[in-house]
Amino acid sequence: MQNTGLVLEGGGMRGAFTAGVLHFFMEQNIQLPYVIGVSAGACHGSSYVSRQIGRNHKVTIQYSTHPEYISLKRFVRSRELFGMDFIFDKLPNELVPFDFNTFHQEERQFVVGTTDCMTGEPVYFEKSQFANNEDILTVLRASSSLPFMAPEISYNGRYLLDGGISDPIPIKKSEQDGNLKNVVILTRNEGYFKKKPSLGWLLKRKYGHYEGLVRSIMNRHEVYNSTVSYLEDQEAQGNVFIIRPMEKLEVGRIERNPAKLDKLYQQGYVEAKRRSAEMLEFL
Repeated sequence: MQNTGLVLEGGGMRGAFTAGVLHFFMEQNIQLPYVIGVSAGACHGSSYVSRQIGRNHKVTIQYSTHPEYISLKRFVRSRELFGMDFIFDKLPNELVPFDFNTFHQEERQFVVGTTDCMTGEPVYFEKSQFANNEDILTVLRASSSLPFMAPEISYNGRYLLDGGISDPIPIKKSEQDGNLKNVVILTRNEGYFKKKPSLGWLLKRKYGHYEGLVRSIMNRHEVYNSTVSYLEDQEAQGNVFIIRPMEKLEVGRIERNPAKLDKLYQQGYVEAKRRSAEMLEFL
């Protein structure tokens, strides 16, 4: 499985599908040597690299109703919908401990995509660059910080936001890093087509000082749709293996209903299991 990448799309709480797929991978000891993700994909991918089977279920589903996880009151008060301190500090350091030791000891590459607010371009961080545990959590937080829903993250002289803005499915980065084959986990069903955003005026009002970011958000639908088209072409050529939901999702980006989230998690698990023989042959 050398020169093989695992590419993980984001999607907020829709990432429960990805978490279910990765649960099956870990259960079957399917460990790909290169993992790259953005936003929720990066978060779930980190637990895959640290080999913590079931951790994503706890973090995403069992804590989804916790008052500090998603809060409209906090959003009104401080423009932060997701409790980022709770998700990227209290959960990994106290409530559902992240295995930093295993994460660091793993020889596999792990790459997190973020977006530079000034340029609007993607910025990637590989786990060997992280000086300490706090850096890992900061970069994951930056990759998951959605515009309007969370503040920008200052890190290494840059202001960063959600990695899915500039590179929603980082297949090209995986290819650039030498991966000839890629397993790609998407959080949208086949046939999904992203539409042009309609809130350009609001973007300019909020982020007018970040021209690159505004441009990247306004062009995101084109990047996303062309990337999916490219993936499907590569799949037809035998270079990419796509796992994605088979039906239209009932779960939104900020879903907090644990029953719906668990159902999506199980869908991911079942779909990975259903296609496992085909995928292993591909690998």
